[in-house]
Amino acid sequence: MPFEAASHALSKYKVLDLTRVRSGPTCVRQLADWGADVIKIELPPALEGGNALGGARHGPDFQNLHRNKRSLTLNLKEEDGLKVFKRLVVDADVVVENYRPDVKSRLGIDYDSLKAINPEIILGSISGFGQDGPYAKRPGFDQIAQGMGGLMSITGLPGNGPVRVGIPIADLCAGMLCAQGIMIALLERESSGKGQWVQTSLLQAMIFMLDFQGARWTLSGEVPQQAGNNHPTSIPTGVFETTDGFINLAVAGNLIWQRFAVAVGHEEWIEHPDYKEAEARSKNRDALNAEIAEILKHKSSDEWVEKLNEQGVPCGQIYSIDKTFEDVQVKHLEMQKTVNSEALGEISLVNQAIRMSRTPHDFVKAPPEAGEHSDEILTEAGYNAEDIADLRARNVI
Repeated sequence: MPFEAASHALSKYKVLDLTRVRSGPTCVRQLADWGADVIKIELPPALEGGNALGGARHGPDFQNLHRNKRSLTLNLKEEDGLKVFKRLVVDADVVVENYRPDVKSRLGIDYDSLKAINPEIILGSISGFGQDGPYAKRPGFDQIAQGMGGLMSITGLPGNGPVRVGIPIADLCAGMLCAQGIMIALLERESSGKGQWVQTSLLQAMIFMLDFQGARWTLSGEVPQQAGNNHPTSIPTGVFETTDGFINLAVAGNLIWQRFAVAVGHEEWIEHPDYKEAEARSKNRDALNAEIAEILKHKSSDEWVEKLNEQGVPCGQIYSIDKTFEDVQVKHLEMQKTVNSEALGEISLVNQAIRMSRTPHDFVKAPPEAGEHSDEILTEAGYNAEDIADLRARNVI
């Protein structure tokens, strides 16, 4: 079966996917969902040796990361396997990997080696700490990057110690940044005619995502602290209990503060000297939050969300994940999308968060089985049936 693009946006590009676990596959998913011909290269099953990194192939994690790809099994430690890979590089546009930095050099697939085969090739590399420097050879994991990148020091309740974020945010952000870098490199190549090496790391991504919290240190010498569910500067912003759960409030600026006071029936707060201005509300945060908490606990979350939104006060329910996908706006945005899998039947995955007016994407293919497309990919590369049978018999593919 010929390659079927999920979108026409990137359909002219071929991507060789050497990634594992999450940061690299997150990057490549962006390219596959927007139409690139992604060839996922993985070890032959006979050599995998137990559970592969990234979880069970038919589990939710793997399935959500690897749609819209083709699979080629290939042993890069074998000379003939490396020859197959290098033949594919000749006609490829992008290679993506998230090995430790020294691995690709040992395999002979570092950027200089790839560039010698194809000067237009773009290599996207994600590491734990960078491609060089004192920590380059350390193994990188999401939670380690969250800690070293400062995020855990500002997450959680004050005095309760550092807390990791509930998603692998360093992995995900590094993957998204690498995908962005690759697309920038593809765009630049249109004028220069040359490829380049795109690099990011979990540590860099985590520090970049600190954003204004990082700038509080770099510009002002201020070390941000844990604030729990409170916003460090907009007050009152935080989590408040209702009769049936919790809601988030985000009362930023005096105009919204005045709307909020009206909505909860306490217009006198607008002129109250302890609450009138942002600085006063910050100084008296605890007393104000206690008063708000006493008021909000007497109605349901839905009642408060409706009432506050009517007044233009930013607020929202705090859902469990099942309730998130049941929300009418989430359904309208089609954040859950189905695709048919030969192995699992119809499965539902998390959709892309980007909409484009003229360039849709789709889920045209469920995540492949290991080596599902080996024969067709190798045939496209010029191998005949006898060659392919020989490679398979020797566990090269």
